[in-house]
Amino acid sequence: MRTFDSLSEREALALAISLEEEDERIYGDYAEGLRNDFPASAAMFDGMREEESEHRRKLIDLYRHKFGEHIPLIRKHDVKGFVVRNPIWLQQPLNLDAVRAQAASMEIETRLFYEKVASRTQDASIRQLLNDLAQEERDHQNRAGQLEEDQLHGDVKEQEDKANRRLFVLQIVQPGLAGLMDGSVSTLAPVFAAAFATQNSWNAFLVGIAASLGAGISMGFAEALSDDGSLTGRGHPWFRGLVCGMMTTLGGIGHTLPFLIKDFRVATGAAVIVTLSELAVITWIRYKYMDTPPLSAAFQVGLGGALVFATGVLIGNA
Repeated sequence: MRTFDSLSEREALALAISLEEEDERIYGDYAEGLRNDFPASAAMFDGMREEESEHRRKLIDLYRHKFGEHIPLIRKHDVKGFVVRNPIWLQQPLNLDAVRAQAASMEIETRLFYEKVASRTQDASIRQLLNDLAQEERDHQNRAGQLEEDQLHGDVKEQEDKANRRLFVLQIVQPGLAGLMDGSVSTLAPVFAAAFATQNSWNAFLVGIAASLGAGISMGFAEALSDDGSLTGRGHPWFRGLVCGMMTTLGGIGHTLPFLIKDFRVATGAAVIVTLSELAVITWIRYKYMDTPPLSAAFQVGLGGALVFATGVLIGNA
C-alpha cells in the first residue's frame, strides 16, 4: 500500500476521481435498496448520487486540463489511512439508520482527504484546485443536509421511522421472540422433570443443555425454511433463522445454568427465579414491540410457563 504522503498531485487527483465514483455508486445502491420501503430517503440519495456525479465530472475536466487524458488507477484501498467501509449497501434489506450514518461519515472522510492533500502541496495552482475540491465537499455536505430537509419533512420522516420500526419487528423481534418463548417455555418440562426425577443438579444441567441446543437448531432451521422473505418483507431467511435459533438456545440455557450449583435445592430455587425473570422479559417484549396489553401478555406467558413447568414437575415425581 502507498502512504498518503507519497502521492503526487496527479495521483491524489486520480484518487479523488475514484473516491467520487465509488461514493456515487454507493449512493445509487442506497437509493435502490431503500426505494420500496423508504421512498423519501431513496429520493434523497438519488439527489446525492447526482451531486457526486457532477463532482466527478468536474474532477475529470480539471484532471484532463492539468495532466492529460490518462488517469492512473488508484483506489482508496491502495493508500494507507482510509477507513474500511462496511459494505452495508450489499445487505438486503437495508438498515435505514445505518445507511444514514455511513453516508454522513463518507462526506466527512472525502472532505478531510481534500483538505489534507491541499495542505501538503507546494504548487499554487494545485493547492487552489484542491481547496476548491474541499469546498465542493463542504457545499455537498450542506446540500445533502438541505436535501434531507426537503425530502424528509416531519410527516415523511415520521412515516419512515414507523416503517423502519415495522421492519425491525418483522426481521428481528418476531423471530427472536418466537425463539425466546420456545427456549424458555418448552425446555422447562425436560429440565425440571430430570431435576425432580434424579434429584441431581448435574443430570438436570446435561438435560437442559441438550434440550436447549436441540431446540435452538430445530427452531433455527424451521424459521429459515418458513419463507424467503420476498413477499412478507421479513428479511433474509437464514439471518432470521440465526436470530431465532440463538434466542431459543439462550432461553433454554438461562434456567439450565443454575443447575451447575451442586446443592440441588439451591440450584432448583435459583432456576425457578431465573425462569420467572425470563417470563417477565418475554412479557415486556410482547408489550413493547407487539402492542400486547401488559396484563394480557403476562397472563398468556405466565399460563403457558406454568403449564409446562407443572408438566415437568409431575413427570419428574412420577
